[in-house]
Amino acid sequence: MHLFDELQVREVTLRNRIVVSPMCEYSSTDGFATDWHLVHLGSRAVGGASLVFTEACAVSPEGRISPEDLGIWKDEHIEPLARITRFIREQGAIPGIQLAHAGRKGKHDAPLGRLGNGTGIQRWLDARRAQCHSLRGRVSASRGVGRSGIREIVKAFVAAARRACLAGFGVVEIHSAHGYLLHEFLSPLSNQRRDSYGGSFENRTRLVCEVVTAVRRVWPESAPLFLRISATDWIDGGWDLAQSVQLAKLVGPLGVDLIDCSSGGISPGAKIPVRSGYQVPFAGEIRRQTGLLTGAVGLITTAAQAHAILQEGKADVVLLAREFLRQPYWPLYVANELGVPISWPSASRARRHARSRGLKPARFQTLHGRPARHT
Repeated sequence: MHLFDELQVREVTLRNRIVVSPMCEYSSTDGFATDWHLVHLGSRAVGGASLVFTEACAVSPEGRISPEDLGIWKDEHIEPLARITRFIREQGAIPGIQLAHAGRKGKHDAPLGRLGNGTGIQRWLDARRAQCHSLRGRVSASRGVGRSGIREIVKAFVAAARRACLAGFGVVEIHSAHGYLLHEFLSPLSNQRRDSYGGSFENRTRLVCEVVTAVRRVWPESAPLFLRISATDWIDGGWDLAQSVQLAKLVGPLGVDLIDCSSGGISPGAKIPVRSGYQVPFAGEIRRQTGLLTGAVGLITTAAQAHAILQEGKADVVLLAREFLRQPYWPLYVANELGVPISWPSASRARRHARSRGLKPARFQTLHGRPARHT
């Protein structure tokens, strides 16, 4: 398996195995996508990524991580997002959307982008951490929401998936990680319910399975459905890899095509051994035990590292965030490093720029409004 091999998932073909991971942008008002999102996401498509995900896109206004997050809870959100998906597709990439509900980690005051100096931002972050992670100071949404509320949450994910289809997205990812609502239900650290949604593994996974089933019913059969999970809470007695494997075995038959393997987020007390590629083993083990496609994410920064993950069978795609912030055209430079012929955004300008940087792509191909393909 090569970093620049195509990947067919249902009827969608990814031109390589490099994916732009969802990243919060704090640049929306009332959930609307703006020129910022067009440029941010569009530039990564131009840069050669195969699949470009939006940030966590809230399925309800109260489900936002911050007041400045993207939303897809009303029909008016569709067209600004469609503008972005059209551009991404024109560059030969697939637009993806991550659907999310923040649960107890939702925050509705003091937006990050309006705090001014660094001191104000730090105060906001400190307050948010305290509120989001306090099991005693704030009732967990997994415990506080009633049966009717759970039904409304499922409906919100379904409505969001329908809108995502109308907006032109090719992949939907359901966010069930990082301490947000669906992860709250999964983890025994946060799920204190005593009904059919709490206690046993079967009960704690019930909502995730219901959301997956309901979304899959309305999401086109030809289009992939991903699920992002925190493969472990990094705390004894919490959600762990063994439960993640079992969850993957449950959701695969329900229509999930790929498990996006992250970790953590349920508690600030977690001791996380953050280092390069620290989450890759989770993707490898879930892939090995279930046969499902997996995605590796977390401090993947070099061509050699990304290529080795795939060659060693530890994942089927790699998802990058920080490295795409540093270098939106990372895949183009990686292709050159690995000696892979690849299409470039503009024939004449790309050639001049590449030669000035000492790069020697085998062939240049202009996009000019049509999908790019490897040569």
